[in-house]
Amino acid sequence: MIRINLLAAERERTKKKKSATITLGTTAQKQTLLCALLVVLGVAFVGWRYLTVTHDSAQLDADIVAAKAETARLTTIIQQVQQFEQRKAQLQQRVQLIEQLRKSQGGPVHMLDQISRSLPQMMWLTELKQNAEAIEITGKCTALTSLSEYVGSLEASGYFQRSIEIVSTQTEALQTPPGELIRFTIKAVFQVPNAPAAVAGGGAPKKSG
Repeated sequence: MIRINLLAAERERTKKKKSATITLGTTAQKQTLLCALLVVLGVAFVGWRYLTVTHDSAQLDADIVAAKAETARLTTIIQQVQQFEQRKAQLQQRVQLIEQLRKSQGGPVHMLDQISRSLPQMMWLTELKQNAEAIEITGKCTALTSLSEYVGSLEASGYFQRSIEIVSTQTEALQTPPGELIRFTIKAVFQVPNAPAAVAGGGAPKKSG
């Protein structure tokens, strides 16, 4: 009987050892499973992060390409606008020039007409120059009275400012027929009739009559 009891006690100890072994094995499995789960989660996070970064990088590259295309389009538009502005400025200059020519187209005709019409007898012109607003007339006559008459006729026409300046006179002797020939140069300033005359030399213009 005593031996049987010892065997029963030994069996009880064996069962406890197996139970402890089973318990210890279950805990190790849980730890292994937890570690495996953590590894899987880590790999999943890294993969998700990689996909996210890759997608963001691709989107950024697409945005850069779109921005470059928009920049090129805007650059073309800016160049077209600049060309349009240049063309507009050129057209405005042409319009202004045409308007100026329309306003002044009758001036040279009247000026030449008065210069020719006012010539007295025994006087002829050899040169006509225009510098800015001043007109230099060079010619020849046989008497100083003819030159005075010519200057007076130009002033009376209203197309030249008073007073017309006699720049120079030179007398040349004529062999055939014997006599004198006067070479002269006068300077006049053209103006539109009835327009106020410019003040010459700081003084007021002379009154006619």
